[in-house]
Amino acid sequence: MTAAALTLRQAVPLCVLCGALSVCALLAVPGNFAGLGGDARITLAVFVLATCAWIGTPIDDTYIALGAGLALAATGVISSDTLFGTLGDATVWLLICAFVLAAAVSRTGLAARAAAFLVSGARSVRQLVHLTTAALVVSAFAIPATSGRAALALPVFLALAAVLRERRRLVVMLALLFPTVILLSAVATLIGAGAHLITVSVLWESAGEHVGFTQWLLLGLPLAIASSHLTAEAVLLTTTRRAERRGDVRITVEDIQRHSEATVTGPLSPPEARAALLLVTVVALWCSEPLHGISPALVALTGAVVAASPALGTVGLRDALKTVPWSLLLFMAATMAMGLALSDSGAARWLVSGLPGGAAVPPWAFLAAVVVVSTGAHLLLQSRSARSSVLVPLVVAAAAGAGVNPVSAALASTAAAGFCHTLPASAKPVALFAEVPGAPAHTPTYTPRDLLRLSAVLAPLTALLVLAFALAVWPLLGVPVR
Repeated sequence: MTAAALTLRQAVPLCVLCGALSVCALLAVPGNFAGLGGDARITLAVFVLATCAWIGTPIDDTYIALGAGLALAATGVISSDTLFGTLGDATVWLLICAFVLAAAVSRTGLAARAAAFLVSGARSVRQLVHLTTAALVVSAFAIPATSGRAALALPVFLALAAVLRERRRLVVMLALLFPTVILLSAVATLIGAGAHLITVSVLWESAGEHVGFTQWLLLGLPLAIASSHLTAEAVLLTTTRRAERRGDVRITVEDIQRHSEATVTGPLSPPEARAALLLVTVVALWCSEPLHGISPALVALTGAVVAASPALGTVGLRDALKTVPWSLLLFMAATMAMGLALSDSGAARWLVSGLPGGAAVPPWAFLAAVVVVSTGAHLLLQSRSARSSVLVPLVVAAAAGAGVNPVSAALASTAAAGFCHTLPASAKPVALFAEVPGAPAHTPTYTPRDLLRLSAVLAPLTALLVLAFALAVWPLLGVPVR
């Protein structure tokens, strides 16, 4: 059995590689695929190889993306200035500075204090679930990227697990709730996931559509709130029985303090007060961008300088920069370059030109297909950013041919791609709570069967909710379907 399994694991990447090389061989023949230019052929070949490498090999995603960007620049499809210029994009700077701000907030323990304050108000299991959900949604404004939020939320989960250790199924439910809400609530803000920045870049470069921090917040926050609280109910109902949901829950701040290393009781310390004031100021300036016109990246840079300043800061700049996921930033920059090549070379338009129906396809059917494909894409591409870098350029190009608003289509694809709960390895937050590092031996967590049971309910629920927002809610907020 072991030998057969090993052979299968070796055969799958080999089949993927053979398929990719076959496609590249067909693209290399000039007579094939009439109307496809030289740059478009090279771009498609690089795109296919990179996608297959992401799917079928254990090679680091960033290494593959950098290799693809290098190949496109070396062959002249994009200029070297275009490749290197993506690192200087405002969205990249926004993410760097957001991580510095997050380091300043995390260092003070302010986030744990806020979470403990919210959770301590629960008097029933359902209240505990929804207050925890609300705290996780709010964390999207303070901590960029889902893996960072998961790491920050882990001590809070461990404290709750210690308090509720006599009620095992409730702890299992919380182990599922934390990563699930973290992943689905990321759509609330532009800095919630690197995939969002890739989507914004593709929309600007391919369709000339600018989506700023405020517009993303207006469109994404209602979806994040709705999906997170619906998900909370789904987790509660699929993981616990009625008898386990009955009974009072009495969790005080003092209970959490006994099981937490961070200080969550008493008045705010001066560093906590400064961090809270800085965070509120930065978020307020981000949300009021249409009033003052200051770029969110410039606001974030100002906040990062203050956060790391010797007099007012709560973290040293060197320590803060160590928390920045430079590999993710390089990945984003390289995939942005790939998106530019797909658009400028005409490869994306050619890929979607053969889709059946064209403008005759009803907008709801087109968006439904986008949502379904994006929801299931995590089974092939585990990286959320990789899914957006592959799907969004194609979705934007296809939307133009179908007469659908590219902003609506791209946002629907990105939001639906936030579902990645089928397997523990599908996303880093899910994997983190599957085997909780540093947890006491008796701390229970979910099994793959619990996760599959939840995903069977959550996948259609998430897809239908995203489709409903794209068709009915976002048009009311200024993003029409057509």
